[in-house]
Amino acid sequence: MTSSQIPMSDPVLIAPETWLIPNLAAAGPSQFLPVNSLLIRGSEPIIVDTGAPIHRQRWLDLVFSLVDPEDVRWIFLSHDDSDHIGGLADALAMCPSATMVTNFFATERLSLERSLPIKRLRWLEPGDSFLAGDRQMRLVLPPIFDGPTTRGLFDERTGVLWGVDSFAAMTTGSVHHRDDIPEDLYDESFALLNSLVSPWHQWLDPARYQRHVDSVADLHPDTVATAHGPLLTGDAIGDAFNRVRSMAAASCVTPPGQSALDELIAAMSVDQEAARTQSTPRASA
Repeated sequence: MTSSQIPMSDPVLIAPETWLIPNLAAAGPSQFLPVNSLLIRGSEPIIVDTGAPIHRQRWLDLVFSLVDPEDVRWIFLSHDDSDHIGGLADALAMCPSATMVTNFFATERLSLERSLPIKRLRWLEPGDSFLAGDRQMRLVLPPIFDGPTTRGLFDERTGVLWGVDSFAAMTTGSVHHRDDIPEDLYDESFALLNSLVSPWHQWLDPARYQRHVDSVADLHPDTVATAHGPLLTGDAIGDAFNRVRSMAAASCVTPPGQSALDELIAAMSVDQEAARTQSTPRASA
């Protein structure tokens, strides 16, 4: 599938002054992996993660269609994985008044590949918070994560929780809500993606892990937005937390192997041959 065949959508308003910045990556026939970030406009606008490198220009276009870069006061970096820092250098350069919220270890890891404006950083940990004008933003440790620098974010004003890599699931295209995803796709992809991103779940003590998951659920978010899954509201929030609770001490989900790769390559070859045939001019009679 070429980039021109991947569905696109505009930013999605998920709470007052809060937008999901959506992008997709192809993940199989009619299946896509969300690669989302957030913009919280408010009196001191906050960019929450900066997308993947492959979406860099589109991410910039979407975010700055909603806010003037000069007005941005905060850039929250959940962690240093590449699919969260695609537009980071641009955002820092374009938003000279913005303070970047991160942590010591993320700074150390990022310093291996880029220079960060140390005087514009603020290092915070789960349990810490910062005041962004008209809203208090609290850092949390999400129930699922694949890197030691990961920090989620809870907006105490709107009840929106940025769950980072937790609650991942495939979608069928430009759909953004849990109810818009077929049940079988949600069940299968949720189990696979959350196991892949946190294989340590197989070694967890269920009682101890439940206490951690409960500490996040007890925030009672009204909306959960994540980097790689649909928006969760209502009963879907409790269901998602229950799904990750059940992962403690459970075996890892087996990911696709070589046979799946062979099928993917074969399908790509068929598509390329069909495209070549269609583009070849027919000989004159």
